[in-house]
Amino acid sequence: MRILRLLFIANLLLLSNWGIGQNVDLFSEQSNDQNPDIITGTFKSTRIVNGQSIENVGAGVLDFRISHRFGALSQGSYNLYGLDQATMRIGLDYGLASRITVGIGRSTYQKQYDAFLKVKLLQQQDGAKFIPFGISYVASSMYKSLKDAPTTYTPYVSDKFSFAHQIIIASKVNDYFSIQLSPTLVHYNLVDSAKIPNDFKSLGISSRIRLSKRVNFTSEYFYRFDKLAGYYNPLSLGIDIETGGHVFQLHVSNSTGMTERTFINETAGSWAKGDLCFGFNITRAFSIVKPRELRGVKW
Repeated sequence: MRILRLLFIANLLLLSNWGIGQNVDLFSEQSNDQNPDIITGTFKSTRIVNGQSIENVGAGVLDFRISHRFGALSQGSYNLYGLDQATMRIGLDYGLASRITVGIGRSTYQKQYDAFLKVKLLQQQDGAKFIPFGISYVASSMYKSLKDAPTTYTPYVSDKFSFAHQIIIASKVNDYFSIQLSPTLVHYNLVDSAKIPNDFKSLGISSRIRLSKRVNFTSEYFYRFDKLAGYYNPLSLGIDIETGGHVFQLHVSNSTGMTERTFINETAGSWAKGDLCFGFNITRAFSIVKPRELRGVKW
């Protein structure tokens, strides 16, 4: 029944593409008449797999996103190799301007709420003013609403918050290859022990390889400099398929969570042990503000 519901949602999204807004541009700089030297399409979505890419949602565009992860393949045939279990995140991303995107989301995993702000600081471009890479800044906040087990300590609301800061540095080397580095700091307001730090540093390394005109292979890996015991570095591999201006992402990952706190710091699965989860992302873009109404917006 879970799979049937997901197929029903996917069909609704596909049919809505034919009904209205077929030409809504998900990315803010897909065509730039004012500066044709600006490099576009470094990645084909605002998310590589779990982590943010350097791409922004277009100004005045609302991106409705469903991210879905099945259980681990290592669960065996009794749980249909993970298909009997699943986690999901539903999110809304909105382009305030061509370089500014904000978003909110709700995950079933740990019942988390999250919000983020992404600002493009520098754009890659060719021509006389050659800039070999682009830079963005992302600030995220996460709230874990899952009820704690009863203890003698009554937690404050602020104890359940965590935050992440990222600097995204990406370069579209050519039409067939892009690479991205994402230095990241994750902060926990409350940790389990005085021996555990509140701040965790990591470095994300992501890439895109073009396989055909509409198909790309993506990879995403985070190396954790500060580690929580019992967790692994997250590695995700995916296929992005472009369909009429929209992208469907299929991937395999050892991560269950889909926020910076959970997929970077709290990945319990191991590739070596076969703890791999199949998943997909589906997006649907809606034009909320017409482009002519944004002519005075510089960012």
